[in-house]
Amino acid sequence: MGTAPHAARDRRPPAERVRDRLRAVAGAETAARMPAGYQRLGRVLLVRLPSDLQPYYPVLGTAWQEELGVATVLVPTGPIEGEYRLPRVERIAGTETETEVTEHGVRWRFDAAEVMFAAGNRTERQRAGRLVRPGETVVDLFAGIGYFAIPAARAGAQCVVAVEKNPTAVRYLVENLRRNGVAATVDVVAGDNRTVPLARRTADRVFLGYLPSAVPWVPRALELLRPSGGGLHVHLLAGTRDARAEATATVDAAVRGAGGTLTAPSVAREVKPYGPGRAHMVVDVRARPGP
Repeated sequence: MGTAPHAARDRRPPAERVRDRLRAVAGAETAARMPAGYQRLGRVLLVRLPSDLQPYYPVLGTAWQEELGVATVLVPTGPIEGEYRLPRVERIAGTETETEVTEHGVRWRFDAAEVMFAAGNRTERQRAGRLVRPGETVVDLFAGIGYFAIPAARAGAQCVVAVEKNPTAVRYLVENLRRNGVAATVDVVAGDNRTVPLARRTADRVFLGYLPSAVPWVPRALELLRPSGGGLHVHLLAGTRDARAEATATVDAAVRGAGGTLTAPSVAREVKPYGPGRAHMVVDVRARPGP
């Protein structure tokens, strides 16, 4: 995709250059309503635009294509949908939505119109690799395209069990394992993590990366831990007023309610803001399963 002729001379941010092009066809008042933010996923761009700019989507799509040199421009039309975590997007320029992102040495290939990939979770994906110790047995109950499974395998886990329900995500998961050279370490289990057979009392660590809340899966995760205990990493949304305390209390209560025993104080951290008044949190728990 080519770059607009003036882009090489104009060093302003891309959004300002796109806004100029919108202003030329729609006027200053309309152009002022265009947000400046965007998320680049390799050759695909995600741009959040208000619905009142819809008549100008073709102009905006072409402008973003040319200013950033991307192949396709998508506009999110709603939140991630259902347990398959399906993105809701409208394509306003281009046709190809399969893309690749390289992040902290990991190559992620996926279809941006069919598979969720949150750039805001970048630090958490990297942290997963730092948490895992060589020789551990790790279970990822919401593996997606390998968000935590691949960093865990690269960190030296002896075995990673990656469970994923979405068939499209499973296909990319298998491909990404191969592309990152960890296919021999990761056992892919396709299906619903509530019903697929998983080895009980064998895991050192379980990742539960699901929103709005992975708390309902805490009992399932506990039964996978070794009798001596292990780590859980539980994702959920919490109010921003006291997000750490709220998230920790919620997860700790779930562990106790499932018959587990906390073996160390739980620690909550913010992954990213998540809409007005809410934050995406992860709680790191050390616990033993019940009898």
